[in-house]
Amino acid sequence: MVEDRMSDANSNVPVGPGTRVRLTFSLMLESGEVIDSTGEKAAEFSIGDGSLLPGFETAMFGLKAGAKERLCITAEQGFGIANPENIHRIKRSQFQSNMELAQGLMMSFADAQNTELPGVILNVDEKYVEVDFNHPLSGKNLVLQVEILSVQQLTNEIIRVRS
Repeated sequence: MVEDRMSDANSNVPVGPGTRVRLTFSLMLESGEVIDSTGEKAAEFSIGDGSLLPGFETAMFGLKAGAKERLCITAEQGFGIANPENIHRIKRSQFQSNMELAQGLMMSFADAQNTELPGVILNVDEKYVEVDFNHPLSGKNLVLQVEILSVQQLTNEIIRVRS
């Protein structure tokens, strides 16, 4: 009973700073290819908790419980623009000689701090392997299909709308 009153009290709360959101979503390329989805199962997060990229969160600002929207997320709002400086040519001799390297293969590399860094092979020749260390979704516009199930006000932060 208390939950019902809580959801009624929050049924008109818009997604924004200081809210906790329960939703289902599908993240797609513009072609319609699904990259990630909650399916029928709901996900829950608080705005600003790091669960979603800030551009994904702000695209949902103002939506209320019951909203079903198809939101266009530009590359800049999503995973950023691909940086040409993140494409490196690595000597073929630095890979194991029996390793099969092919265009499109995603591999894990270690950076100077020995942190795992994923890279996608762009090109292979006898002397060099060209590897892209940009996020695989960088430079891509995305579509976020969302259904907002509930929005709960947690703090008194206010959405400031620029005019």
